[in-house]
Amino acid sequence: MSAPFEERSGVVPCGTPWGRWYQTLEEVFIEVRVPPGTRAKDVRCSLGSRHIALSVRGQELLQGKLFDSTVTDEGTWTLEDRQLIRIVLMKTNRDAGNCWTSLLENEYAADPWNPGFDFSGAEISGNYSKGGPDFSSLEK
Repeated sequence: MSAPFEERSGVVPCGTPWGRWYQTLEEVFIEVRVPPGTRAKDVRCSLGSRHIALSVRGQELLQGKLFDSTVTDEGTWTLEDRQLIRIVLMKTNRDAGNCWTSLLENEYAADPWNPGFDFSGAEISGNYSKGGPDFSSLEK
């Protein structure tokens, strides 16, 4: 199964019923579609180290325990064009092996063969001193 790839950014967005999410080695980005005309005062967003809650006009859109911890003071959300909420979370663990396999624990999983990153143009040198994720148990 092939995920859509955004060539310019090098990320593979993970689609969800409410929008999409993607990650870099340092950050997690969440994009939530909201009804056109949404105003900031309609939005309630709570960003904790391991928890997220988002509602618009009293309707819960996203809520749960994050896959891994984030830096609470670095989390931000913005409302763009009154129809998209963009949330940016800074990962606590930014090692190359820390690739989130889902946004929330057991929800909104990434493609295990391409979990939000595209390495198709990468040169594998084997010089990473701390190793990396072990994908040998995954089936194609």
